[in-house]
Amino acid sequence: MRTRPPFPGVAVVTGASAGVGRATAVELARHGCDVALLARGSAGLDAAAREVERCGRRAVAVPTDVACYDEVADAARAAEAALGPIELWCNVAMTTVFAPIADTMPADFARAVDVTFLGQVWGTKVALAHMTPVDRGTIVNVGSALAYLGIPLQAAYCASKFACRGFSQSVRAELLHANSSIRLHMVELPAVNTPQFDWCATTLHHKPRPVAPVYKPETAARAIVRTARGHKANRILGVWNRGVVLAASIVPNVAVHFAARTAVEGQITDEPIRPPRPENLRAPADDDRDYGAEGRFGSEAHGMLDPQFWKSSPSTIRNLVGAIVDATADRLHAES
Repeated sequence: MRTRPPFPGVAVVTGASAGVGRATAVELARHGCDVALLARGSAGLDAAAREVERCGRRAVAVPTDVACYDEVADAARAAEAALGPIELWCNVAMTTVFAPIADTMPADFARAVDVTFLGQVWGTKVALAHMTPVDRGTIVNVGSALAYLGIPLQAAYCASKFACRGFSQSVRAELLHANSSIRLHMVELPAVNTPQFDWCATTLHHKPRPVAPVYKPETAARAIVRTARGHKANRILGVWNRGVVLAASIVPNVAVHFAARTAVEGQITDEPIRPPRPENLRAPADDDRDYGAEGRFGSEAHGMLDPQFWKSSPSTIRNLVGAIVDATADRLHAES
């Protein structure tokens, strides 16, 4: 039986000032890691560092825009100087634009991809530069069920996560080919209750929200830490998430029609957006205020079980049947 590898002593977490990255940094500290915290917002970074230190571990906060390779490389050097050799690197940072593609400015789309996809590429590349000479280390890239199924209003995020999945598979194959001891894993997350929905760029007139079922950031963080400790190359968190991935793999046209029927209304609240509203696409929203790990959907966020799915199962089934009908009509029309 394979033994569980020893847990790393020094970890780097990107996107560590808030949301899943923040929760992951704290969870790693609880498991005995010293943590280098990479993000842009100074208030969030400082608060995250205090949380890590309250767990009895060392923390170093390094202001970093992960879209810039040189900043990521400098941050890694600062982390090693302060804490020692990097043994675990978690790429969590993301940003997005909630908008139909027709309403999305090209520069906004590019910026979201630069952070969410290229930030993961640069983090992986820098981590490998530090781990390869000693042939030791673990990289965890955070993905999404939306790396398998694109949904409306999130073209930039979905495109980035699709790209992250392909990139991670390619790098893992390279490591296997080289017989490297460095391990690379992916964790595919569901919707998580984080502050991103209050500060992501959007052209919508009403506040965006995560698609139910919604998970707690601490649940996502525990999945990331379990993945880092284990041997599983890819972990999909949540029953509903696994269903989405399966449907996208075996009946992709039905899955897309289901997303078309449900995902627009499922991502928009009844609350109108009123300025001033923080936005973190190009500048941090948490320089002067610490938002923490949790968003404002705590009343419906949960752990590993999916009670919201079962509560909404009648409408889910109706929409699924409708999607099957739509997909069948599409096919018949194409063949006629």
